[in-house]
Amino acid sequence: MSRRKVLAGNWKMNKLNADVDAFVEGYSAAVGGPSPVTTIICPPYTLLQSAVRAAKKHGYLVVSQNVHGEGKGAFTGEISIPMLKEIGVNGAVVGHSERRQYYAETDHAIGVKAKALQAANMWAICCIGETKDQRVSGETMKVVGAQLDGICASLTSLENIMFAYEPVWAIGTGLNASDEQAQEVHAFVRGRLAEKYGPKVAEATSILYGGSVKSSNIKGLISQKDIDGGLVGGASLDPAEFAAIYKGMS
Repeated sequence: MSRRKVLAGNWKMNKLNADVDAFVEGYSAAVGGPSPVTTIICPPYTLLQSAVRAAKKHGYLVVSQNVHGEGKGAFTGEISIPMLKEIGVNGAVVGHSERRQYYAETDHAIGVKAKALQAANMWAICCIGETKDQRVSGETMKVVGAQLDGICASLTSLENIMFAYEPVWAIGTGLNASDEQAQEVHAFVRGRLAEKYGPKVAEATSILYGGSVKSSNIKGLISQKDIDGGLVGGASLDPAEFAAIYKGMS
């Protein structure tokens, strides 16, 4: 999946098992046949097995919305990488802004999770992004750079790693960064990765944009040099709209 276009749908705490088949089949029918865009579905834990079964028929990937960095132990309420792998899950989103905001997840913890996913040959989608106050005060690159440094401190390579730039001020607000604003941060991230892992590795790493992505704005975003796809929230709950985003990327 080196530098492929990627469309990932984060369902957050939505849907039930009864909804999964209809969503996947509706989306598949709308998008048609094979495409260079890789589809990833990120359902809640209780829907993962249903999603794996439904997605497998169409070649879609399924990743969890979170995971613990340890393989087992006394971590009540958590879920491990071996548990996910056992049921056919392909990876996990780590460090989503809502996890950072509500559960105080740190860059170091996110890096540890990403490294553990790597070791299991599973995908990690590592999220980074600034708040509105940080954007207004001109601290975007400082904040994003520090987050990236904290995560990458645990990673000796970028194998099976993707990044998602999600400006916190654009998540679920109806706002989103302009094409130029998003590209500026994506280019910064790729440049930082080139410094750490070399230009060739950085060029092969997919960097997604997340922040009120929808069918009406995806074409402008995906046309940017360093934007490789979208991590979609609310718009991923509707199979027709999710398919329209897919078509805008194709």
